[in-house]
Amino acid sequence: MASLRRLFPLCSSSINRTLFSASGAREGFGGSFFRGYSVIASSEQTVLRPDDDCGQVAADSFITDDEIGKIRHEFDAARQCFHKVPKVLKGMPKMNPKGIYVNKNLRLDNIQVYGFDYDYTLAHYSANLQSLIYDLAKEHMVNELRYPEVCMKFKYDPTFPIRGLYYDRSKGCLLKLDFFGSIEPDGCYFGRRKLSRKEIEELYGTRHIGRDQARGLDGLMDFFCFSEACLIADVVQHFVDAKLEFDTSYIYEDVNRAIQHVHRSGFAHRGILADPHRYLVKNGELLRFLRMLREKGKKLFLLTNSPYYFVDGGMRFMLEDSLGYKDSWRELFDVVIAKAKKPEFYTSEHPFRCYDTEKDTLAYTKVDAFLPNKIYYHGCLKSFLQITKWNGPEVIYFGDHLFSDLRGPSKAGWRTAAIIHELESEIHIQNEDSYRFEQAKFHITQELLGKLHSTVAQSQRCEAYKSLFEELNKERQNARSMMKRMFNRSFGATFLTDTGQESAFAYHIHQYADVYTSKPENFLFYPPEAWLQSPFDIKIMPHHVKVPSTLFEN
Repeated sequence: MASLRRLFPLCSSSINRTLFSASGAREGFGGSFFRGYSVIASSEQTVLRPDDDCGQVAADSFITDDEIGKIRHEFDAARQCFHKVPKVLKGMPKMNPKGIYVNKNLRLDNIQVYGFDYDYTLAHYSANLQSLIYDLAKEHMVNELRYPEVCMKFKYDPTFPIRGLYYDRSKGCLLKLDFFGSIEPDGCYFGRRKLSRKEIEELYGTRHIGRDQARGLDGLMDFFCFSEACLIADVVQHFVDAKLEFDTSYIYEDVNRAIQHVHRSGFAHRGILADPHRYLVKNGELLRFLRMLREKGKKLFLLTNSPYYFVDGGMRFMLEDSLGYKDSWRELFDVVIAKAKKPEFYTSEHPFRCYDTEKDTLAYTKVDAFLPNKIYYHGCLKSFLQITKWNGPEVIYFGDHLFSDLRGPSKAGWRTAAIIHELESEIHIQNEDSYRFEQAKFHITQELLGKLHSTVAQSQRCEAYKSLFEELNKERQNARSMMKRMFNRSFGATFLTDTGQESAFAYHIHQYADVYTSKPENFLFYPPEAWLQSPFDIKIMPHHVKVPSTLFEN
């Protein structure tokens, strides 16, 4: 701790702390860099432009010039270090891409019951799945909803969407929002065209989305949303290019209906099982994790919206290289529930039905106990708790969809674990010296811009101010663009905005997930009795590292 403080001395205008994450993963350097800059944060809300009128009071001109000169000196000194990555960066601890990150303290020794979703939680899919869903959905829109035949030529673009976007039904825009509900300046697309800040202001009046406007937004939060977001944008762009009149709300409804049809009709399920090597990823580590839980005396249940035949086929394929010849994946679980209809499962009073796997029929007898090696359909949380007698705090549920999977369990008192596959790749990027270098450059220019605005009165902004402002702003924009391109060329990082603040998606994780990680089997790296503690610093997302501006101080 002391050695890191010597490497990163405190500066008078900010509080940068060396912090060690107690998230149970690798210890990481962090600090809530932006929390100490109310002036900087407010200046970021609007487009900064120097005033044309530079009237000065003669008595204050010397003081103003002196202050600008000091900031200019700090900037020039820092800029000397911009030519190469400082050696001190290489000594900064890395965050663990396979770590478990903690929003709310969790004692694993108190957890007696582990529940799992199937898709993108237990089942790992390849990137090919998004193209399959996209193609099946566009075919449905052309064949059944009578969309133009040219739509059949559309191709899924994996470089365009990210998870956590919002679609504005009334205006037809795909939006990336920050933690406080403001539109990311470079994260607003109409079709495949990015809107400028001026266009955003003309369309919305302000970048902040109010409560009334938020009612017209639809969140694209699960892993299947990639194909949905891309198809929405492609259809909108086609109608714009063809100069056809259309209602943007209808586009969303039709695309969403097509995506839902792909799932409910079983087209996607049958396509995956027909070529599992193309779409599913084998996973022996998952089996090791589930067996470890069983050996520790934990109860396990599977709760999924997918039909049983699809789950059975996928689990057999993923675990066939690790399971014994006579073993069955079903023996790992005390209860298996398919077609659960989440999120209705958590609020409805639908009865459970026992499913006959051989006859493909549902029994008519009342379900008042869960029997071994039986499969159950539908049901509700109320009946589940009555039958199992499993109390809320002793249950943890793993899922990838923040609303369908985790919001209901969170409100019911279960502990929750979000499975976010992108987390692993994004942490790898954040650990790179090149990313941290740009982040530090962004922070120092952001800090100096804030100091410039707070020390120079509006009436005293002269040519020296204008010149310094433009240089700082250009350097900040360059660093921001470099960081964004390291993630996704259209929307940047999933968890962060281009300014380094947390995204709206990060807000929902913070709200509904007690812990989050990239895969359930990452829990193998932790003792089953571990106490998972949230970091003691005030960062919102515990996996983020804030590189301090003091990196460039002499």
